[in-house]
Amino acid sequence: MTNDELRTTNYADFWFKLDRLVALSNLKIDRPKGTSHPRYPSFVYPLDYGYLENSRSGDGADIDVWIGSLSSNKVTAVICSVDLEKRDTEIKILLGCTSRENQAILDIHNTGSQSAILLVRN
Repeated sequence: MTNDELRTTNYADFWFKLDRLVALSNLKIDRPKGTSHPRYPSFVYPLDYGYLENSRSGDGADIDVWIGSLSSNKVTAVICSVDLEKRDTEIKILLGCTSRENQAILDIHNTGSQSAILLVRN
């Protein structure tokens, strides 16, 4: 497969399995839209934020989830991030997010010691 083919391929099985993971998990919203971050009070969550209970991300905690304004529990995108301060990597699942919400979330994870990329479902 060429680099161009790799950039444009969107693996259906990957998205199917992410949808199944979400469907089989209990989604817990612990930081509703409009609330402040517990350790960084100046940061206000622009969307609901939570996690999939009894799942595991790269940092050993449950998988983080952003919930957008679309009325769907379908995974619309994934963010892969690296944080040099924490010395970890992890994914964030985006559920029902618009392209504008995707960009806002990506911007959040591209600050300070963090860097992230966005994988959008076709």
